[in-house]
Amino acid sequence: MASSSTEMDPDLARQLFFEGATIVIFGLPEGSEFGIDSNSWQVGPRFKGVKMVPPGIHFIHYSVKRLVGASGETGPRSGMFLYLEQKEICLFRWDSKEEEMVAAFQEEAENLREQLTSLDRSLGPYPYESLRSWVSLTNHISKEAMLRLQPACGTICSFPEVLPMEEMTHTADRAKHNLPRYDTVCQNYKEGMSRLPQMKQKEGTEIRFSQLPEKMYPKNASAAEITQHSMDLSYALGQLLEINYPGNPLAFLAELQFSFVCFLLGNVYEGFEQWKNLLNLLCRAETFSLQHPDLYSEVISVLYHQLAQVPTDFFIDIVSQNNFLTSTLQVLFSFLCSAPTNKDLRKKALRFRTHLTKRFQWDFEEDPQDCAPLVVQLPEGWEKAINTDQSAHIESNAEIPS
Repeated sequence: MASSSTEMDPDLARQLFFEGATIVIFGLPEGSEFGIDSNSWQVGPRFKGVKMVPPGIHFIHYSVKRLVGASGETGPRSGMFLYLEQKEICLFRWDSKEEEMVAAFQEEAENLREQLTSLDRSLGPYPYESLRSWVSLTNHISKEAMLRLQPACGTICSFPEVLPMEEMTHTADRAKHNLPRYDTVCQNYKEGMSRLPQMKQKEGTEIRFSQLPEKMYPKNASAAEITQHSMDLSYALGQLLEINYPGNPLAFLAELQFSFVCFLLGNVYEGFEQWKNLLNLLCRAETFSLQHPDLYSEVISVLYHQLAQVPTDFFIDIVSQNNFLTSTLQVLFSFLCSAPTNKDLRKKALRFRTHLTKRFQWDFEEDPQDCAPLVVQLPEGWEKAINTDQSAHIESNAEIPS
């Protein structure tokens, strides 16, 4: 495991060694990839963990080297959030059968304290030069928020285990659901798809994200109200916060950061989707922004640091070439940069918009695509047909001389 490239004062290093937290890992296969926060390394033969870890929220992640396949190829990434106290020791052991890191009991971890000095050469130092960036990505994630959002099993997997919703081991099981035998010839694609088992994620492995409201408008809303609530998502955002973060809207930012880290460092697509959905609610809730300027000021700060971590073309759809974030933020700026918005918030939004335009070359002045006029391809000969119809119409309406 590579050490930090920044030289550290020996006295400071010694103090951090005994005052910082330590993550000890036994048995992680050589050649695997291991990381903490936004740093990652290839595991060497002596690797046994990380020392001098600052207290607070951290995300450790790993991809184990495959025994078969291309040289240097690693498996799917797994990770977990940790909240570390000063001088805390966390002990993990690699379970080769389950292919996961298993946390040891705290008592066993504490027994290692006297051996830390002997383990020193096998522990990589935490790279403090990246700490500021990491804190800016996670400053709203408290220990309570981490425990609430993290899966019950504690591990976040980029490819979680899935199980069949119902056992279909025997022919009788399939007959019970009016499904043909497995050895029956498939007649078409639809039939083939219907034969596939219905799968669900293994219980306890789900990230416990907030459920988005099923309806964006209140019960018994009129047609006009439905239209209004579909354009301004303040009601839906308010419902989500009332259910999941009652009385504390700022706590919502923890989930925005948690989901971002899950997809950025954990390679979890579900995290990306949740981040997009939460951002969509925030960016289309004009009335809510007027009522909660402090929340939106923090949202801008969170987005500023998050977008600093991704390349400029990251959010462009590979098929449509559309950038969902540009159109989403365009709606946000349309009301945050307008007169009714709090003066300080408006100034901050304008600076953020200018920053994004400069860094990503995004155009927030162009009309959103969903507001653009619809272009219709007319068939050949349409001009002649229209001219003929117009001539006939004129002739039929011409005045008849007396």
